Amino acid sequence: MDEKNIYLSANEMPEYWYNIIPDLPRPLDPPLNPATLEPLKPSDLEPIFPRSLIEQEMSPERYIEIPDDIRRVYSIWRPTPLRRARRLEEFLKTPARIYYKDESVSPPGSHKPNTAVAQAYYNKIEGVRRLTTETGAGQWGSALAFATNLFNLECTVYMVRVSYEQKPYRRSLMHIWGAEVYPSPTDKTEAGRKIRQEMPDTPGSLGIAISEAVEDAAKNEDTKYSLGSVLNHVLLHQTIIGLEAKKQLELAGEKTPDYVIACVGGGSNFGGIAFPFIPLKLKGEEIEIIAVEPAACPTLTKGVYRYDYGDTAKLTPLIKMYTLGHSFVPPGIHAGGLRYHGDSPLLCLLVDEGVITPRAYRQIPVFEAALTFARVEGTIPAPETAHAIKAVIDEAIRCRENNEEKVILFNFSGHGHFDLAAYDKYLSGELEDFEYPEELIREALQELPEV
Repeated sequence: MDEKNIYLSANEMPEYWYNIIPDLPRPLDPPLNPATLEPLKPSDLEPIFPRSLIEQEMSPERYIEIPDDIRRVYSIWRPTPLRRARRLEEFLKTPARIYYKDESVSPPGSHKPNTAVAQAYYNKIEGVRRLTTETGAGQWGSALAFATNLFNLECTVYMVRVSYEQKPYRRSLMHIWGAEVYPSPTDKTEAGRKIRQEMPDTPGSLGIAISEAVEDAAKNEDTKYSLGSVLNHVLLHQTIIGLEAKKQLELAGEKTPDYVIACVGGGSNFGGIAFPFIPLKLKGEEIEIIAVEPAACPTLTKGVYRYDYGDTAKLTPLIKMYTLGHSFVPPGIHAGGLRYHGDSPLLCLLVDEGVITPRAYRQIPVFEAALTFARVEGTIPAPETAHAIKAVIDEAIRCRENNEEKVILFNFSGHGHFDLAAYDKYLSGELEDFEYPEELIREALQELPEV
């Protein structure tokens, strides 16, 4: 066997997604209808989601079958390799064994197509013509454009303005796959026009872009909304990552990893790799599961565990999560996919239960870690992925200091080939190292709804 790369054959691709809901240590708090504050009924979601995805969102089943049509598209790039970072181990002089699941090999270059393909498929078979969505760094927008192109759907993307300006080649990918892309906030929606009037110089946020995409979908009968993270069905689709990784670690002769690490914006890539390992931890296995976020948007480490809206214009249901406040607009860090005021309710419940450990890093140390990985292992990580790499390096150094032969698994959620302008800024000393925006968060938290 290749000691660096562990592969699965095409017929070893998982046939089911894993649903963590029946294995949670306590029941999930229900989403609330924003008009009545009563628990959401499935019919409340039908204006923006297809019925099949609503069923998955609320399903109590532990495993949900992956349709053959989705597996056929997955086979373009899946199963993805599990790689051992031997050169990084040697560079750090650590006895730890470091493995990473390489999700950067998908056509859009990230983990996002795992759910984009599934969502496009379910919308297509229910007769939907067009999908709307938001995107931060553009990984999600390009993944959905890729998927809608395959299933002959139209796609409209509201891209956070600061990322629209920072990442032009992510926009190019979306255009290549046939999507229309607008810098959010726009003048095309009521939510966008209102925010532009109130904050004409805003860099935008995922909360604002979600408001625009949801409004667009709700006002057009042939259109549905597609979300790239946070929701239960999105994290469900991503669990194919961890399910494959479990098989691959066994092939590598490893038992349970000592650490499972991933970056967190809304929770999709983190849940994808971590959720299949959580039942083992709940049964007593000693696994440290670390969720890494930016210090400029410290949702899990500085937020409050409360009901809040998922968007700025308060169009979405209220969900119980760690939040910085739906009106919070994070600084313009280059990890645009991590600039969200909330997180997945599933992930937040597990943080509240102490099953998952959150950690936050500032932008400059993250880019230092990214550069180390790129120069040692060769692949350039996305700024989002680099947050996980920073934590991996810290844990590997701790293993060296304590002379511990630990197994570290992390999700390489995407490459940074479209983020080279950010790397140029870092190398020239022009990259900002944003302070924790305490005053902005304090103001936003004052606007939380009373539930």
